[in-house]
Amino acid sequence: MKMVYPRCCLLLLLCLPLIVGGEVRHHRSPETGLSSWKVEDRGFSLELVQLVPNYVKAVFASRGLPPEVVAEVGGYCVFGTIVRNLSDAPLSNLVADWRYITADGVAHAPKTKSAWVAEWRERGVAFRWLMLPEDQTYEAGDWGQGFTTVKLPPGTVFELAYAWSQHGETYRGSIEGLRCGPAEPADG
Repeated sequence: MKMVYPRCCLLLLLCLPLIVGGEVRHHRSPETGLSSWKVEDRGFSLELVQLVPNYVKAVFASRGLPPEVVAEVGGYCVFGTIVRNLSDAPLSNLVADWRYITADGVAHAPKTKSAWVAEWRERGVAFRWLMLPEDQTYEAGDWGQGFTTVKLPPGTVFELAYAWSQHGETYRGSIEGLRCGPAEPADG
């Protein structure tokens, strides 16, 4: 018996590789209790590592940034982020196209490096380091790292829809069940 599919189903099957990401691996450190998530898909590798607010504040304070900048960044859900190009051709990471989806189904843009830098510049702070660039091209074998920030409280669970491009095509994937790092005790 011959199977006949409507055109819309065939189109969906053709587009599926563009919207379905690779397998997500979750790891929880027995030493710290913090989690990380890693996905590899068509040569693009993305790893997100939970950070706790006091650690984030300490990193920014150690760079000599004003207390109000330290407090503001520490008020975000921050992940240490590592991007790798595992393919044999250049690819571009598109953080500006990433979205985090909250439990109510609403998609939000993460605060990008450019947005942070512009805000800091308005405050008279000349600082460009630590944040993951929102549009960076990686040659074969290259990697980069930086902080990714989303405006959510500690412990919040959400989905991250990420994007990258290669050979003129944009690819998308998602990581469900990401959790912001836990809040620390006031004396921690």
